[in-house]
Amino acid sequence: MKHSLSIIFILIAAMMWGTTGTAQVFAPAEAHPIIIGASRLAVGGLALFIFVMAQRKFQLRGWPVLPTFIAALSMAAYQPFFFSAVSITGVAVGTVVAIGSAPIIAGLLDWVIQRKPPGPTWGIATILAIAGCLLLTLPGEEVTVSPVGFLLAIGAGLSFAVYTAASKKLLQQQPSEAVVAVVFSLSALFLVPLFFLYDLSWLTEFRGIIVVLHLGIVATAIAYLLFTRGLTGVASSTAVTLALAEPLTAALLGVFLVGEALSFIAWGGVLLLLLGLAVLTGFTGAKTPSTRFLRNKKDKVNVE
Repeated sequence: MKHSLSIIFILIAAMMWGTTGTAQVFAPAEAHPIIIGASRLAVGGLALFIFVMAQRKFQLRGWPVLPTFIAALSMAAYQPFFFSAVSITGVAVGTVVAIGSAPIIAGLLDWVIQRKPPGPTWGIATILAIAGCLLLTLPGEEVTVSPVGFLLAIGAGLSFAVYTAASKKLLQQQPSEAVVAVVFSLSALFLVPLFFLYDLSWLTEFRGIIVVLHLGIVATAIAYLLFTRGLTGVASSTAVTLALAEPLTAALLGVFLVGEALSFIAWGGVLLLLLGLAVLTGFTGAKTPSTRFLRNKKDKVNVE
């Protein structure tokens, strides 16, 4: 049951992340993407900290300093890495490289940290999902390949994978609510200097406030709270692959809410993404009825 709930939590979180692109469409024209990212961390971190303090689940004693610093720095680094990559190399390539590289890097990190390579099911699901991302984002776009943009996108994927692995380590000693509150509050502090470099006047507009509140509370605070809770029941490599539901959600919102059109090839990408997620959610450690029956029967024979 815990494994199934963890999968559900992560998928819901990824769907919430998938709303960020649609939300930015409604932001004021002068809103810079990097400040949007920094603002969502600031609002999300504050909301999480208030939530944890209200529940009285926060205590300074026993916090591992190094994993906390790594998780916070990784989440802070993700924002400028990702948005800079998209601005240099384009939305299609930047998004695919950043989101698609994260599961591969997470699997390698699991291999190094846990001394255990990811299973074949993870590999099949990851290949299907990444192929789906490629088909989903590339058609209809002018592809621009920039070495600098490519490296920045890899940096974004690495940042998210490292954040996930470090958070997994923190969850062994602290409650999930406290972990996200501390990590995101610290991440927001790391990004404070960015607010002195860009125009902030749009933050006083009604549309700007609504967008930032949605991104900070829904797409950051609630989403990462669910994601971190889900991390307690699955491997970090599995969690990052499940997070590929984000581009799927973004594409569907673009079609049904914004009015964008998907090509035949792009719909094929949707199907591949769904297939990859189905493989992962159906076979990542879940016990089927037949498996339980055979195990119970074997135990009964051993007892007799």
